[in-house]
Amino acid sequence: MSNRVVNILVPLISVVLGILVGGIIMVVSGYNAMDGYIALWNGIFGDAYSIGNTIRQITPYILSGLAVAFAFRTGLFNIGVEGQLLMGWLAAAYVGYAIEGLPRIIHLPLALLAAAAAGAFWAFIVGFLKAKLHVHEVIASIMLNYTALYLTNAAIKSLSDGGFKTPTVVESATLRNQWLREITDNSSLHLGIFVAILMVVVMWFILEKTTRGYELKSVGFNKNAAEYAGMNVNRNIILAMTISGVFAGLGGAMEALGTYQNASIKAAASGIGFDGIAVALLGANNPIGVFFGASLFGSLKYGALNMPNAAGIPEEIVSIIIAVIILFVASGYILRVGLEKFGKKKEGK
Repeated sequence: MSNRVVNILVPLISVVLGILVGGIIMVVSGYNAMDGYIALWNGIFGDAYSIGNTIRQITPYILSGLAVAFAFRTGLFNIGVEGQLLMGWLAAAYVGYAIEGLPRIIHLPLALLAAAAAGAFWAFIVGFLKAKLHVHEVIASIMLNYTALYLTNAAIKSLSDGGFKTPTVVESATLRNQWLREITDNSSLHLGIFVAILMVVVMWFILEKTTRGYELKSVGFNKNAAEYAGMNVNRNIILAMTISGVFAGLGGAMEALGTYQNASIKAAASGIGFDGIAVALLGANNPIGVFFGASLFGSLKYGALNMPNAAGIPEEIVSIIIAVIILFVASGYILRVGLEKFGKKKEGK
C-alpha cells in the first residue's frame, strides 16, 4: 500500500471512528444518536442558508490551518496564529473604515494586504527571536498571542472613543457580495472563500514549485544539512514564520471585512487560530488536506448549533466528536502501521 493511499486513509478512518465513538457517547448519555446526526446534517446542508453559513464558517479555518501547516512543513510550530489573526483582523478593519473614496478594486485588496502585513509582522517577531536569539517559537508565539489580544483591545477602545468595536468598514472594502447572499437566502456567505481557496493554491505553489519553497522545507528537515549545502538557515526561519503569518493575518481579514464588518473588543481569544492546529493536523499539513480538514471542522462547528433545538442534544457533544477525531488522527501512527501490514498481507496473497 503506497504512502499516498495511507495518508488519505488515515484521516478518513479517523473521521469514521470519531463519528462512531460520538454516536456511542450520545447513546450512553441518554440521547438518540440518529436524531443527533440528522440534526447535525440538517444544520450543515439543510437549506441554502445553512450551506452559505457553513462555507462562511469554513473560510477562516482554511487560512488558520494553512498558517499552521506552512510552519510545520518548514520545521516550525507556529502556535501564535491566534495573535497574528487578531492583528490582521484589526488592520483590515482599520483600513476598511478609515480610508474612503477609493474604488473597491483598490480598497479591498489594500485592506487584505494590510491584514497580511500585520499578521506577517507579528510572526516575523517570532521568527527573528528564533533565528537570532534562539528563543523557541512556541514560547514566543504563545506570549505574543496574549500581547496581541490586549494590544488590539486597547487599540479598538482608542479608535472607537471608548466603545467596544470599530466603525463599520465602508462598502468599497467589504467582502460581502449581494449575489452570494441572495442565492443562500441572505446568509453571511462572502467572497472570502475565494481568497481562502487562492491561498491554498499559493501555499502549494510556494512549497512545491519554487526554489525558495525547497529551501524552506530543507531547513525544516535538517538545519545542519541545509547550512552545509549553503542555505541561509536564519533567513529561511524568519521567512517561513513571516509567510505563515501572512496566512493568519488574512484569516483575520475574513472576519473583519466579511463576517462582522468591524473589529471588536474580545474577552478571550477567538479560538480560530488555535483550531487551525487541529485543521492542519487533520489535513496532514498538506494545503489540499487543510482545505478538506477545515471543511470538516467548520461544518461540524456550525452544524452543531442545530443540535440543541432539533434534537435536544448539547452542541458540546460535537466538540467531543471533534476531539475524538483529532485523537485518532494524532494516533495515526497506529492506524498507519495497521494499514501497511494489511497492505503487505494483501500483496503476499
